[in-house]
Amino acid sequence: MGSQQKPSRVLVVTHPLREDVAELAEKLAAALRGAGVAVRLLTGEVRSLLRPDALQVAAAFDEDGAVDNTADLVLALGGDGTVLRSAKIAAEADVPLLGVNFGKVGFLAEAETGELETVVSRLLEGDYFVEERTALAVEALGTDGELHRSWAFNDIAVEKAEPARMLELFIEIDGTRISRYGSDGVVVASPTGSTAHALSAGGPVVWPDVDALVVVPMNAHALFAKPMIVNSSSEIRIGVESVGTEGSLIADGKELTRLTAGSTVTIRRSERPVRLVRMSGQPFASRLVSKLSLPVDGWRHGRI
Repeated sequence: MGSQQKPSRVLVVTHPLREDVAELAEKLAAALRGAGVAVRLLTGEVRSLLRPDALQVAAAFDEDGAVDNTADLVLALGGDGTVLRSAKIAAEADVPLLGVNFGKVGFLAEAETGELETVVSRLLEGDYFVEERTALAVEALGTDGELHRSWAFNDIAVEKAEPARMLELFIEIDGTRISRYGSDGVVVASPTGSTAHALSAGGPVVWPDVDALVVVPMNAHALFAKPMIVNSSSEIRIGVESVGTEGSLIADGKELTRLTAGSTVTIRRSERPVRLVRMSGQPFASRLVSKLSLPVDGWRHGRI
């Protein structure tokens, strides 16, 4: 297993609405503090109050919960949504992220609820390794000239904002027009995000260490509207052409802005990757089977 330094300052991010997670977070924080680790608790995206014995580490975090480079690790307690929120904080600070699953699937988490004691022990011993994952950067230019910039770990989607309407759009890869059609939208995913929204839209599963991005049309009205896997250095440009129908720009499941005819969205690999803490040597294929409950045996299994 990998050998890392014991973290000295940790930000613990929890689900904002679950009291059971908050209670366990307090116990986890107490255990870390008992071992000399400075801890701050942040409840989801809600600014939290510091406990008196944690005031000395306030300088490690700004008032919006962002972490500066004096923090060593971000620990996310919750489901994949909590891990996604924590990923941006960790990427901005260039510190590792460890997810502990309190949700249903927990594809992005490294450990489960019952493993908290082991997690703390191994963190304090430096018994873990760090895996770098590709993230996405997006720029949306509206017809009014306003520029929106954001970041995502899993995926960026351009979707229709009105259920009963179709969104007319085009896709360019590295400056070349690839497709133009009406659809429900397009998802651009990182390899990590290939098992999320993109998979539901009919995209392929991409191993997280593959140097690529995934482009998946959603219910496109066209003969050629297949998922594409492109190099991670590629620039993907999506243009909205619908008149009278708005689109939505969505990053990791959250709407950033509305898109009208003439708006363009440009997606690239982010210069800020996510550094995930790993404590298991479990291969990605095993995680895929267990987390998605894949039916490994086909319908002919056991038949003559």
